[in-house]
Amino acid sequence: MTAFFEKQLSAGAWGITVATVPQAVVAGKSGAKRILMANQLVGRRNMEVIAELADRHEFYCLLDSVENAHQLGLFFAKKNSRLNVLIEIGVEGGRCGCRNDDLVFEISQTVAQYDALSLAGLEVYEGVIHGSGATDKIHSLLTRFTNLARTLMELNAFDHERIILTGAGSAWYDLVCSHLKQVSEEHNILALIRPGCYLIHDKGIYEQAQNDVIQRLEEKQPEGELESCLEIWAYVQSIPEPGRVIIGMGKRDVAFSDGLPQPALHYRPGNSRPQSAATDWKLVEIMDQHAFLQVPDNANIQVGDMIAFSTSHPCLTFDKWKNICLIDDNYQVSRVLDTYF
Repeated sequence: MTAFFEKQLSAGAWGITVATVPQAVVAGKSGAKRILMANQLVGRRNMEVIAELADRHEFYCLLDSVENAHQLGLFFAKKNSRLNVLIEIGVEGGRCGCRNDDLVFEISQTVAQYDALSLAGLEVYEGVIHGSGATDKIHSLLTRFTNLARTLMELNAFDHERIILTGAGSAWYDLVCSHLKQVSEEHNILALIRPGCYLIHDKGIYEQAQNDVIQRLEEKQPEGELESCLEIWAYVQSIPEPGRVIIGMGKRDVAFSDGLPQPALHYRPGNSRPQSAATDWKLVEIMDQHAFLQVPDNANIQVGDMIAFSTSHPCLTFDKWKNICLIDDNYQVSRVLDTYF
């Protein structure tokens, strides 16, 4: 992952968002001066690691409980260190985050009790909202989020002159940007968005999400296009009966919970280049070590051929591999990248 972190930092990223303490350590080693762990910092050993990291980097983590605020305040006071925190705003039935506004104010007051804690802003993750009426629900959440920010600013609850407001997964970043822009026009706000899957994209849930973003933007279309660039190459292992092709790839190799991978390229050893896979080839089932490709009975496919499969939800494929090969336009491996999921 260091190569991907470095690429984003060199392109001007404010910092790197991570989910865990080990990922934060990797981000620091990759040269990130600012690290936002979009999660609560829980557990003594995790706090010890971050105390060392925060001495060398500008580090932020989230809070959604008074108990955690006390734990962090006491720990970092003993370390004679100061920890930057953001209060996380959540929704009923969602993931982490404060479910009611009273808790937000109680946490802010608890943070104020500790010189070892510095309230830097608020965070939200709207990606947990799905289904019917999702757009309206997200607007409602973001309105609550920005209203809380305004109220806390009026109460002088923040310890930073420039307040961080951050949100935006890969599906709804346009709506988050719209709400953050309104607050930024009124106050000294640092608006940070975190749509991580833009870097790899996919041919599944995020492709659909990006299509939805483009429809919502209407005439304000983004420049350029996102392109799916993660592929899993696998051999044709067996063709035990006409139309049924067994692929040497399974759940241990590729994400499958948000849509099965689908064939993108077909290569026969000895040919100069792969060709586009036939549109009537379809992966229909996947097991631990095998996948089932449905093709016409007369399909031009044989044992030993290689198929490149596009994926859905790239994060869940990345975490299955310690190394990822970067290929050039001639399908030659130009670099082997380490992953740290």
